[in-house]
Amino acid sequence: MPVLLDTLPAGARARVIQVDAGPRLSMRLFEMGIVPGSIVEVVANSRGPILIRVRGVTLAIGRGMAKKIIVEPF
Repeated sequence: MPVLLDTLPAGARARVIQVDAGPRLSMRLFEMGIVPGSIVEVVANSRGPILIRVRGVTLAIGRGMAKKIIVEPF
């Protein structure tokens, strides 16, 4: 069942289904490796930016960005 990335707890893994953003943000996320089909792992999701691991790299993304990334947890 697809959910927004910002709702996942630390330790959760999910596959990116869709990025629901404008062209500039979509390109920025694409450059970070956050594209449909990629696997993301939530490292930390408390206050402030969400830490995720994508393709072996840990990234900090803002909550606004995370709300635009639709994922399917597994």
